[in-house]
Amino acid sequence: MNKRIQMGVVGCAVLLGGCASAPTWKKTVEDRLPEYGHRNWIVVADSAYPKQSAPGIETIFTDAGQIEVLEAVLKAVDAAEHVQPVIMLDAELDAVTERVATGVDDYRAGLKELFSSREIKIMKHDDIIRQLDAGSKLFNVLLLKTNMTIPYTSVFIKLDCGYWSAEKEAQLRETLELE
Repeated sequence: MNKRIQMGVVGCAVLLGGCASAPTWKKTVEDRLPEYGHRNWIVVADSAYPKQSAPGIETIFTDAGQIEVLEAVLKAVDAAEHVQPVIMLDAELDAVTERVATGVDDYRAGLKELFSSREIKIMKHDDIIRQLDAGSKLFNVLLLKTNMTIPYTSVFIKLDCGYWSAEKEAQLRETLELE
C-alpha cells in the first residue's frame, strides 16, 4: 500500500473514531432512559430556555428542530416498557399568534399531528416549572434544548411507571386499608 493511501486510511480511522466516541443527544437519551423511572423528567425546550443550576438537571444543546427531537424522545420512551410519558404543554402557547411569532401555527399543527392519540396536560408555564423544580431536587431531569425560537413551545415529559397504573395503585391501597 502506498504512503498516500496509508495516510488516508489512518486519517479516516481517526475521524471515524472521534465521531463514534462523541456523545450525541440521541445517544444520551438512549443511555439515560434505562436509568430513569417514574418521577424523572425529559424536557424538549426552546432555545431561550435557561440552563438550570440544580445538580440533577443535565442540559444538552441538540442543534435540532423541536419536532424532530420530540419525535425521537417519544419514540424512545414508547419503546421503553418501564416508563410512560405524562406530557405537559404551556397554556400560554394557545395565546401566541402568528403575527408576533412566525411559525407558531405550523408548530401547533405539528404537535397536533404528533400528539393525535396522546393525552396532553395543558398548564400554566409557572405551574409546570414549579413541578419540575420540585422534582429536580430529588430526581434527574434531562433537558434537551432545540433551535426553536418561538416562546412557550417547550414540552415537558414527566415519566410515570409503564407497568403500574394509577388504578392499580388505588386498588392496592384499598386492599391495604381493608386488612
